[in-house]
Amino acid sequence: MSISGKLLRDALISGANNIYNKKQEVDELNVFPVPDGDTGTNMSMTIKNAVEELLNTPDGATAGEVAKKTASAMLRGARGNSGVILSLLFRGLSKGLAGKETASAEDLSAAFKIGVDAAYKSVMKPTEGTILTVSREAWENTAAVAKAGISGAEFIEEYIKEAKKSLEKTPELLPALKKAGVVDAGGMGLIVILEGMHAVLSGGAIIAANDEVKPQSPAAAVAAEQKPQYAYSAEYTVRKKSTATDISALCAYMETIGDNASVVDDDGIVKVYVHTNHPGKALEEGIKFGELDDVKIENMFKTHNDVIKADKAAQKNRKAPAEITKETGFAAVAAGAGIEALFKDLGADQIIRGGQTMNPSTEDLLEAIEQTPARNVFVLPNNKNIIMAAEQAAQLTDRNVCVLQTRTIPQGITAMMNYDPDGDFKTNRANMTEAIDHVGSGQITFAVRDSEFDGHKIKQGDILAMDNGKIVFTEKNLIKALVKLTKRLVTSSSSYITVMYGADVPDEDANEAFSWLRSKISSDIDIVLVNGGQPVYYYIISVE
Repeated sequence: MSISGKLLRDALISGANNIYNKKQEVDELNVFPVPDGDTGTNMSMTIKNAVEELLNTPDGATAGEVAKKTASAMLRGARGNSGVILSLLFRGLSKGLAGKETASAEDLSAAFKIGVDAAYKSVMKPTEGTILTVSREAWENTAAVAKAGISGAEFIEEYIKEAKKSLEKTPELLPALKKAGVVDAGGMGLIVILEGMHAVLSGGAIIAANDEVKPQSPAAAVAAEQKPQYAYSAEYTVRKKSTATDISALCAYMETIGDNASVVDDDGIVKVYVHTNHPGKALEEGIKFGELDDVKIENMFKTHNDVIKADKAAQKNRKAPAEITKETGFAAVAAGAGIEALFKDLGADQIIRGGQTMNPSTEDLLEAIEQTPARNVFVLPNNKNIIMAAEQAAQLTDRNVCVLQTRTIPQGITAMMNYDPDGDFKTNRANMTEAIDHVGSGQITFAVRDSEFDGHKIKQGDILAMDNGKIVFTEKNLIKALVKLTKRLVTSSSSYITVMYGADVPDEDANEAFSWLRSKISSDIDIVLVNGGQPVYYYIISVE
């Protein structure tokens, strides 16, 4: 048996609700102990972006139409690397089911293959032991059974079984998983979504989201379901004549010209309301009973359409692209008033608020690109978990976009400092990319969980020092951590250090730490202290 559009729609909603309910369980599989955007949360937010679109999809939609709507919404809502990969897997579903009324086992198998290929191609250096491996091996081990005449629901069941087998082997492929005693979070998230889908495909009900955050049907969907049968609503009051004693005849008449009729006599004032295609007749009949007042006629078709248009506009909530007024512009991801101001001072046209724990969506990045009034736009993700979403956004715009591979705030700042307004796009791209490799990036944060990472035993709450994204030591004292990490980053060619302190560091503490640092670093090196105001990181250190 093939899967209809309605069944696929309901299954996808169920899958989205299932990952929403279990996102914390998936988040807790993350082995990296620093505050993170978290895999389960990112995957949940990515597929949740499709739920409202699905709720507004009629029962008669084809499987191809449902898959297309889902893929489009997920692409724009994708957050973090796990969310982008998930959206690519579902884009494969859209391409594989294009033009199909229903989805057979063979259709689904072919679609999963397209998605797996797209996901692998999107990653420069695919890492095995992740969601990539789980999705690929599940497809490879079900390709044959898909041709054996099984139903679409049975194929999904087999796919889940093979995905679970692959997931169990992920610790053998990634030592970090084995040390932590967990399986891959992205692979688990994919299985959670598929299990939610299978609950419906196997004949069960849609899994409900656990609390009030459950996506609700938008106003447009409600309006579509309640499209008025009659064009007008007529409402007025009648000051009843002394001779008009029985108003039941007025009510009976209203019921003959429309529906939702209401006639209420309140101490000589009769209130009348009716939905009708002939508001004039409603008024003429009312005059027979007395003098009319407070007359109100409303075009319900227009109101209905206005609700749908307003809701669609609110959901899109996107401004028209900015007019192109210059050749080159910049859109940078940043968090913290001081850091945002730094990027603005360096020439950034648009700031996308986000970073660690706050991965912006593809849609957020796309809007920033299109609000940059330039023909050529450089995007600075400034976080490794945002680069893939930025690259997806770049494919959705007519502007010429270059996503610089900036993984830290210092790399982003250095890239912009090396921009030459007199140089052409190609030359600047090369120079800015080269400059990224010549800056040392230090980050000091805290451990959110007990862990062992790269040989370091870490306790929740420990101060973590990271050299270009890699944990290099833990500390109990913040000032000692700052001095030790900065000295580690300094080389014989270093000439400039910028220390940005975060929202959780008081000004007095930052100044005291800076004084200690100044006394420990060569006087030949310029050092600047900046109130970055960033969340998550106590200090961000840039060494050039």
